[in-house]
Amino acid sequence: MKIGLEIHIQLPTRTKLFCSCSTSGDEVNSSVCPICLGFPGSRPMLNRRALEMGVSIAKFLNCEITDKVWFSRKTYFYPDLAKNYQITQYETPLGRNGHFMVGDRRIGIWEAHIEEDPGRIKRAGRAGEEVALVDYNRSGVPLVEIVTAPDLTTPEEARAFLSDLLIELRHLVGLSPQDETTVRADGNISVGEERVEIKNINGLRNIERALKFEAKRQSRLLAAGKKIVRETRRFDEELGTTLPSREKEFEEDYGYIGEPDLGTYVIGPMARAMELPETPLARASRLEREHGVAAASARQMVLTSWELADMFEALASRFGGEAATTWTLGPLASHWKELQERHGDRLESNVVPIIEQVCAGTITDAEARMRLDVLAGREAAPAAAPAAEGDLKQLVARLVDSHPEVVKDYRTNPRAANFLIGQVMKETQGRYASKEVSDMIRKELEKRV
Repeated sequence: MKIGLEIHIQLPTRTKLFCSCSTSGDEVNSSVCPICLGFPGSRPMLNRRALEMGVSIAKFLNCEITDKVWFSRKTYFYPDLAKNYQITQYETPLGRNGHFMVGDRRIGIWEAHIEEDPGRIKRAGRAGEEVALVDYNRSGVPLVEIVTAPDLTTPEEARAFLSDLLIELRHLVGLSPQDETTVRADGNISVGEERVEIKNINGLRNIERALKFEAKRQSRLLAAGKKIVRETRRFDEELGTTLPSREKEFEEDYGYIGEPDLGTYVIGPMARAMELPETPLARASRLEREHGVAAASARQMVLTSWELADMFEALASRFGGEAATTWTLGPLASHWKELQERHGDRLESNVVPIIEQVCAGTITDAEARMRLDVLAGREAAPAAAPAAEGDLKQLVARLVDSHPEVVKDYRTNPRAANFLIGQVMKETQGRYASKEVSDMIRKELEKRV
């Protein structure tokens, strides 16, 4: 199975791509002008901010940036673009031949370009007597279109790719948190030799559903000895099926011509000078490399809160990655909202001394958690009375006697002690400092070996 996606994402600019109309019109047809309605004599003007966002996305996707770009008119057959053509990039996209990693899978990016969005068509009335109503508020809103190679192999992988891409682009250009439901994609899928395009699927869940249905439909046709017809289909969200829409158009059907009202734009120097911020999944990969954090834990940290990852790095630089992970993904993550609201910029200076004391063994894990509860404004449970040192020695001796296999393993693998450390901390419910427990267990093991 081969799947390629043509992804359309609205860029979060204040005004449209080629005019000064707002992108946030509320009332139907309230945010329109002669330019986005295509009145005779009106001339488009390029939104520089949209161009900068598009270039940053192409660069982020590791594309080869085109030095000079221009725009084209693409013949458009539907009423949601009043001028009957769409201003897009055809011969000179912003970037080509890029890639995006999903885990260890490299997904090719054929190109990234910007173009104007059509409006919205709403059909009303009984079947056979429908009237098409058009809202042009969306007409002219800037889109970035990202075209992948057919490197995706399952509908689930297609959804994972889109989900990770949106995570990164939210941070890169400030996409809306609602983009999972508003992102649109055309899915090209082939189970055999011929491909079928599913147009205008909305939302990650529906993209996966549409591709799953189409994969099953094509598989059944091939199993019955029938041919797959190259066509364009649409996805019916209520039925969960794809339905014929129209025969697939070819590039020559669009009648591209250069846009005479817009000039040539030199973007190479802009792209070379542009410094991209570190994105969430890139940061998670760095935390894995630099601090030995498990992939799932690193991802959880950066997606919970960028500031939580900042706290982790501050703790890791002082106390090591293991201790930082334990406290960041444990008590800090569970109280994070309250901690930020109560302490703001003072949070790190208030948390570090607590972690410092527990790592030094001067307070127990339970007491450290109690202090973090107090910082978060939660009523702390009464601290358990510390048991006598003799009780701890007896417990350690009993556990070591009960696990001769650990004593044997410890001769060649000092990390074997970690099992007994965990058992003691579990039985004592954190009443002892972890350093005290570790030292006593290692001392007892040394006696036996």
